[in-house]
Amino acid sequence: MENKEENLVKKTCRELGITQKELAERIGVHGGTVRAWSSKGEIPEYFINHLNLLINYHKEIQFKNKFREVLTYL
Repeated sequence: MENKEENLVKKTCRELGITQKELAERIGVHGGTVRAWSSKGEIPEYFINHLNLLINYHKEIQFKNKFREVLTYL
């Protein structure tokens, strides 16, 4: 387990525009687990990687959508 300075659970929810409950559903854990990670700041390494992948994937999708939007104006 790793204690991150930045609250990765809150960051992930903010970046994806979802609640902690929705995040729990997406990653296949109980909502109480995500709440505990958020309050204690202790997230298993596997899930740290998973949350970072979710954030990066979301950013990639946003970039592609903006790129497509720009292309429609050309």
